[in-house]
Amino acid sequence: MAKTMVASLLVLLVAFPTVFGADHTVGDASGWNIGVDYTTWASGKTFKVGDNLVFTYSSSLHGVDEVDESSYKSCSTSSPIKTYSDGNTKVALTKAGTLYFICPTPGHCTSSGGMKVQIKVVAASSTTPSPTPTTPTPSTPTPTTPSPTTPSTTPSSPSESATPEAKSPSSLLRIVELSLFLVASPFWLGLSLPFWVSWPREETVHAVN
Repeated sequence: MAKTMVASLLVLLVAFPTVFGADHTVGDASGWNIGVDYTTWASGKTFKVGDNLVFTYSSSLHGVDEVDESSYKSCSTSSPIKTYSDGNTKVALTKAGTLYFICPTPGHCTSSGGMKVQIKVVAASSTTPSPTPTTPTPSTPTPTTPSPTTPSTTPSSPSESATPEAKSPSSLLRIVELSLFLVASPFWLGLSLPFWVSWPREETVHAVN
């Protein structure tokens, strides 16, 4: 809001001279007086339709006559277009063209006095003030939620070399048989030992008989 108001004020300040016109004080601080170079003063300014010329002078010493080009060159006051003598004259520039002003006091318009000025008025600019720039409302960026990424690596199955070897059924069977054999061997040995011990004796007895 503050920026918009400042921008509007700047536009008004720029457009103010165009709408209401500018005041040009003839001779600036020196005013309308003897010994001022008004040709140089006017050459450094631009006078537009809608502006105003302001003549400040002592009404007891000077005056302002608007004249045609011929009277301007000859410093003649015999047929002025307009005459002013109030000491603070404001002349509105209402149309484009060249205006001529001299001081009617004898001797003041001549080369020794120099109280004459030629004003070239140009048409006011037809361009209208640009519209007040609107301050764009900052848009809140929508946060983007990153999509979850699936891990590209898949767990590798353990290699066959890492798996402990399972014993085949035939190997287990052999182990069981061997275990049974070792367990049963003392039992069978105990049963068969008396037989083997007694058997030769019986054979010997039969032989004697």
